[in-house]
Amino acid sequence: MSGDDSEAAIDPLVFAFQFDEPPEKLWRAITTPGLREHWLPDAELADPEPSIVTPGEALRYRMRDSEPPFLESVVTFRIDASEAGGSSLHVIHELTDRHVGLELIPANSNAPPLMRAA
Repeated sequence: MSGDDSEAAIDPLVFAFQFDEPPEKLWRAITTPGLREHWLPDAELADPEPSIVTPGEALRYRMRDSEPPFLESVVTFRIDASEAGGSSLHVIHELTDRHVGLELIPANSNAPPLMRAA
């Protein structure tokens, strides 16, 4: 152990989808609040406005848990045109909270267990 308090790395969740629809149609679905609300409700978002926008290509939203410990994360949507005329959508969900990777132990847990030598 080096004494470094760096955060533990947690791999992001990555989902890839293929659609027959053109990229413009997918872009409309993830940028129009009324359409986005069906699968990514405002209640889950730290801010209903995207934090990063690359028009027609990528969009990022900040999310915050509604229950303790109120962890924060980001979800990024990347859209690419496919060779067959449709499009691909990559959804990348990453935890960004500083508390991720830290083991939270309640004060009354009697942990860690200790063994005594006989």
